[in-house]
Amino acid sequence: MAKISINIATGTIQKEEIIVGIDLGTTNSLVAIIHPGTKLPIALTDVDGTTLVPSILHFGDNKQITVGNTARPFLETDPSNTIYSVKRLMGKSYKDVSTNNAFYSYKIIDDESANEKLVKIQIGSTFYSPTELSSLILKELKHRAEHVLKMNISKCVITVPAYFNDTQRQATRDAGKLAGLEVLRIINEPTAASLAYGIGVRSDETKNVVVYDLGGGTFDVSILKITDGIFDVLSTHGDTYLGGDDFDHCIVQHFMQQLGLHAEDLKLHTAMAQSIRLLAEDAKKQLTTQDIFETVFEDKSISISKIGFEKLIEPFVQKTIQACAQALKDSGLQKNEIDVVLMVGGSTRVPLVKQQVKNFFEKEINDTLNPDEVVALGAAIQADILAGNTSDVLLLDVTPLSLGIETMGGLMDVLIPRNTKIPSKAGRQYTTQKDGQSGIQIAVYQGERDLVKDNRKLAAFTLSGIPAMPAGLPKVDIQFILNADGILQVKATELRSGVAQTIDIQPQYGLTDEEVETRLLASLTHAKEDIQIRALVEAKTEAEQMIQLTQNFLNKHQQHISTEEQSATQEGIVALELAITEKDKNKIMLATEQLNHITSPFAERVMDIAVASALNGKAV
Repeated sequence: MAKISINIATGTIQKEEIIVGIDLGTTNSLVAIIHPGTKLPIALTDVDGTTLVPSILHFGDNKQITVGNTARPFLETDPSNTIYSVKRLMGKSYKDVSTNNAFYSYKIIDDESANEKLVKIQIGSTFYSPTELSSLILKELKHRAEHVLKMNISKCVITVPAYFNDTQRQATRDAGKLAGLEVLRIINEPTAASLAYGIGVRSDETKNVVVYDLGGGTFDVSILKITDGIFDVLSTHGDTYLGGDDFDHCIVQHFMQQLGLHAEDLKLHTAMAQSIRLLAEDAKKQLTTQDIFETVFEDKSISISKIGFEKLIEPFVQKTIQACAQALKDSGLQKNEIDVVLMVGGSTRVPLVKQQVKNFFEKEINDTLNPDEVVALGAAIQADILAGNTSDVLLLDVTPLSLGIETMGGLMDVLIPRNTKIPSKAGRQYTTQKDGQSGIQIAVYQGERDLVKDNRKLAAFTLSGIPAMPAGLPKVDIQFILNADGILQVKATELRSGVAQTIDIQPQYGLTDEEVETRLLASLTHAKEDIQIRALVEAKTEAEQMIQLTQNFLNKHQQHISTEEQSATQEGIVALELAITEKDKNKIMLATEQLNHITSPFAERVMDIAVASALNGKAV
């Protein structure tokens, strides 16, 4: 791709607002625009001519944060304070990531009592959410765009994997807002790739498209049916822990054998480990065009042939082909019904990958665009459509402001985000907070702020008649159905008993365009403050629940807990109650973690006793 020239920053360009397209990737991220001169999508480059910003963050002394290439060396020299692959944690709970904790060199809070809570990352005595960390990467991309374009950037389109759920998409939106960006649309990465290849831009075509996306750390394949400009994801499959990094690791292992090294050697000599990894990366790149890679390391010759490399990575490539087979089966299509196979992600440059995909689908692949940039380029095209610069594309009606309900602590839980196409439907499950609770108040709000007090209340009703059950046992399913006329129907159902209630709401009445803009501006202006308040409220709520659960557990199982353990636990509870009064998120979370650390040993012991008693047929 050609570099964007400096004369883009002319007076006429500065008068127009440019909406950027952003690919927030697991390994690398980048930002793209439609070039005002050529009207073609182009990825913005750094001063050294690179388009990619590694999705890496390093927290140094005095909380100095570096992002991208400058943070990369710290992966080896200061791994516990260097964050990578944060995209894998977006919208995930403790339970979701517990089996892959070993993948991360930094500390993810391991709190079994809060396994349904969203993950937090601990750096020193500070706790960060994946949303906050992703916002720092987005802020770097925003800064790059503003530096190149010589103008303020405030609006964007961000891409996400097709399999991202509502929570992960909302976390991505929140990250954008925290970075000072209004996220006009979240679009699927395979949709963006299709747009970049010019598929789906015209409204009079129908195509079945495979998007094979193999990045540095993740793989997914999606099959789309594109009809009259509407993108329908028929199926998606993949592996969030498979990618080019695995190819590099194979080469590292090969080189270590040649050098007579073991894993322990690399742990002792981090600089040497980094050097071998960089050599492995160079070898992988060279073997895309050459038959052999040879060099000297520590006065020893090392080499790897293309045939040897392909033999090493064959199992990983086969995994991706198996995923393709499953996706094809799930889509209900036959191979001969596939019109186009698009290649996305830097690891698709490997010749074996191209050949295997071509052989499986029995069709020539399309890899004419830069695989690292294709998703961002598609996002830029979508941004251009939203800016109204593409007249032959139909823009469907969208929601002007987000719609959601009030949750504990007065927080806004968004179910239908702003700019969602209508008609649309979204739902989520909630539960009770108190034992024997017979009703739930459901308050519906419209707006972009994190606290409901800063948003507009549309309606409220009570779902009553819920049978008495312990806290957390009822499952209340809340559905938002927004029809083509902008009428919102809210339906609440307690799934265990079948108790249900429905109301209709007119969400957009009385709001002028100016009022909508004012609310949007307020959400960006107060983004940092809102996120901090939300984090404090969530930490306080979690701490209060932890105290209540611990007290109940002590009362119920007192005979199995020693006097010393009871005393230490009460001290932990007092410390947590004190932390709550100080209204400091990090202090609350540290005290919560400490209480969890105190109670875990005897909680496990009591559970073991309960299991043993149950096996013996005794009531516990």
